[in-house]
Formats: sequence, structure tokens, C-alpha cells
Amino acid sequence: MPVYPPIPPLPAPATEVGDDRFHEECGVFGIIGEPDAAAKTAFGLHALQHRGQEAAGICSFDGEHFHSHRGIGHVSRVFKSDKVINRLPGTSAIGHNRYSTSGDTVLRNVQPFYADLAFGGVAIAHNGNLTNAVTLRQRLVGEGSIFSSTSDTEVIVHLIARAAASSVEDRLIEAMRQVEGAYSLVALTAQGLVGMRDPFGIRPLVLGRQGGAMILASETCALDIIGAEYVRDIAPGEMIVIDRAGEIRSLQPFPPQQRQFCVFEYIYFARPDSVCEGLSVYGARKAIGRELALESHLPVDVVVPVPDSGVPAALGYAEESGVPFEFGIIRNHYVGRTFIQPTQKTRDLGVKRKHNANPAIVKDKRVLLVDDSIVRGTTSIKIVDMVRQAGAREVHMRISSPPTAWPCYYGIDTPERDRLLAARYDLDAMRDLLGVDSLHYISLDGLYRAVGEPGRDPGAHRFCDACFTGDYHQPLTDRDSGPGPEQLSLLTEKRK
Repeated sequence: MPVYPPIPPLPAPATEVGDDRFHEECGVFGIIGEPDAAAKTAFGLHALQHRGQEAAGICSFDGEHFHSHRGIGHVSRVFKSDKVINRLPGTSAIGHNRYSTSGDTVLRNVQPFYADLAFGGVAIAHNGNLTNAVTLRQRLVGEGSIFSSTSDTEVIVHLIARAAASSVEDRLIEAMRQVEGAYSLVALTAQGLVGMRDPFGIRPLVLGRQGGAMILASETCALDIIGAEYVRDIAPGEMIVIDRAGEIRSLQPFPPQQRQFCVFEYIYFARPDSVCEGLSVYGARKAIGRELALESHLPVDVVVPVPDSGVPAALGYAEESGVPFEFGIIRNHYVGRTFIQPTQKTRDLGVKRKHNANPAIVKDKRVLLVDDSIVRGTTSIKIVDMVRQAGAREVHMRISSPPTAWPCYYGIDTPERDRLLAARYDLDAMRDLLGVDSLHYISLDGLYRAVGEPGRDPGAHRFCDACFTGDYHQPLTDRDSGPGPEQLSLLTEKRK
């Protein structure tokens, strides 16, 4: 076997021991015209928990005053009693789930952010990442702004405060015309509820209705949990304004752009029971599995998903290939976010704490593992070894995304490029490092076919696939500006 340089040692993950996944950065929810607005928002955040597990917050408005509660941890911990919800009265509210990409989450960075401005109060919650936030922040600080957090969302608040327009919505438009990157945001004011998507539509945002109440949410699963009706997706570049009488206005304050919805929402991030841009996430993942089987099938005895995210693609693969689908790896769903301090010895046990091979299924079998992605490769190596130790005769791996060789700057936590396995090794080298008998990723064209496109047309495709191609479709001002040590520190801190 060829000798390859070792995978570099990694710092302890910011979340849980053995964590080796891409992570979405946030989920947002807003509702207006609902007597139990805060309670419904908490339920919506429960449904969006997968989009951020580090912190949660809700801000409500009772017609006179804004009320806010934010905390560290899961939604069920932050909003653990009726007493907390009862301190958030009003018929409108917005909420936010947060994922921190590095270091500790601190309360000053937990959204929604609230500010008393010259025209009144405004609360904002944001999903995505602004690619010129550091540049804007430095300008604002030079002009006298004082920041209380390291979040890029606070930049939006300061831009609103300094806007020359008179109305809240015009101030928000003026602010958002200065930012670059990806955002789906909800804002709460004394006048009503506002939702916006960036002109490329990278991050999701949907509109729902329940009786006389109107809802904005990152995904349709947040509508389902409260029994609301899905109305439509907010269009790329659209601002939707819902006043307290329930009147809805749609504005298009940006020049039209080529749609660039994040294709990774279909691969991994969105909940399987959600519908994104009119397409069932579960159906898309099964279709990806079918494409994988068409592209790369070989004789095996059993198709095994790496749970839970690999399950729909593995089902699609099994159906297309005719090979039995079995749960050859069992996931422990009761793993807490905090366990024990990771030493090298305990870190090696991290994967088995979360996953365990099922010898009754894999022993003496030719096993084909299906997973959604490979990031650094550290977890995949341990899972393959685990399956071999359980007695598998052969272990093959199929990945339901193309090789992720480029960092994302639009709201997904990805390591630097030199930490991404696919950026450092070719397919044969990755196969040897992982210890599998064969390795195949779905092709880019196969992925596009699975989500309803004939293939990837570089001039007309409607998805952002920069993490596979390095094709960044808008400026990366902060990355490319050559920041010094202080700015580099802020680039890291602003996403905590």
C-alpha cells in the first residue's frame, strides 16, 4: 500500500467528542397575529433544533414593550418551563437557534439581537454568513459604533441605526444593500414582522399561515409542528413585510440574480420531512442514493447507512440495486453534548459512544456503507475499522455528495481547505486512508439529476455548489482583503 502523509492532528471539536460533520449555523422563526406567539416560536425552534444546538433565544412584542429571553443550550433547556414563556407576552415573536463554529458560545452572541434605535425597537435573527462583515465592522467602529458582540448579525443592527431612510423597512433595505454573503433573516418591530433572503437565495426561508397568524421559518418542518399551512418560499432577494393587521406586502429591493440555493440543504442540513424550494428533502436524498447505485454499484451483500443522515440515500441505493438494506450500524440517540474532557484515549472512544456496529448484520458480509459526506475523514476511518472488527468481509463506501474540497463562506461551518480530506488526496489515496475496498462519491451531474436538473450547466444551474467546485459566485471581501492578525482574530470570533 502506498505511504501517504498522516492526517494532521486536530484540536478538540467545539461540540462533541468525535464530531466530524459539517454544521449549519442557525435556524430562524417568526410569527405575528398569534396570542401565544412565544410558545409557538419555542415549538418552531424545537423543529429547527438540527440547525443549531448551542444556544436559543426568543424576543416578543406585546404592543408596547419588547421582551427577550436567551440562553445557552438546546431549546428545551433554554425554554424549559411555562414561567419562562410567560415572561414573553405578546402576539408577535421571533426566535433563533444558534450553532457556534468554534470556541465557546457566549450569551452576548446569542440571538435575537435587540436594540432601541431612534425610530423604536428592533429585534433581528439571522441565518447565514456575511462575507464582508469584518470590513463593515471596521468601518463602523472607525465612525464611532460600539459593538457588544462578535457576531456578524450585529453589523446589520448598526447599519440600520445609521441608515438615512425614515421607515424601518427602508432602513433595513439600505442596510442590507451594503452587505455581501448569505442571509435569511427575520426582524420584529413595533409595526410588524419582516423577513428577507439574500439576492441569491442561498439559505432557506418559508412563509406559513395558521388561522389569522402568519409565520416565517427556515424550514417547513417548523410549520408542521404547530399545525400551520405552508404558503410559499420567500423568493431570493425578497423582503416580506407583515403588519399587525395581517396585511402582507412583498418588496424586491435588489436587482435579480441567478438563484444559488445551497444544494447541501438537500444532502444533509435540512430535516428529511421538510420541503425546500418545492422539493421534498427526503425524496431528494433517496434519489441521490439511486443515482449512486446507477453510477457505482458492485456486488455486495448488504447496504448499510451511517446513521442518521445516510439513511434516505442508503434506502434509495438499496431500492435501485436490489441489495438488502439493513441497520448494520446502530446509533445511540442519548449522547449528550457534554461528556468527558477529551484525552487521546477517550477521544478514540468518541465514535463508539455514538455509533456501534451490529455484528449480526455485517459479520462475513460484503458491506456497502452509505454516508452523506466526508469532512476530515477522522470519523469515517473509525467507522470503517469498527465494521471490519465486527467481522465484515469487505467494506465499501459510497458518499451522497461530491468530494467537499472547498470551504463554505455562506453559513456552513467548514474547516480550512487544508483540513478537508478531498482537498489533500485523490480518490485512490482517500480509499487507502479510510481503509475501504472501494470508495465512490456521487458525481456533480448525478447530484444535479437527483434534485431535478438534467446536469450541471455552469451558466444556468440554480444551486450553490462552491464547496465542491470552488465556484464562489459573489465577492469574499473579508477573505481576500489580506487582514492582519487583529482582523484574522475577528474573522474567527465573529462566527462564534
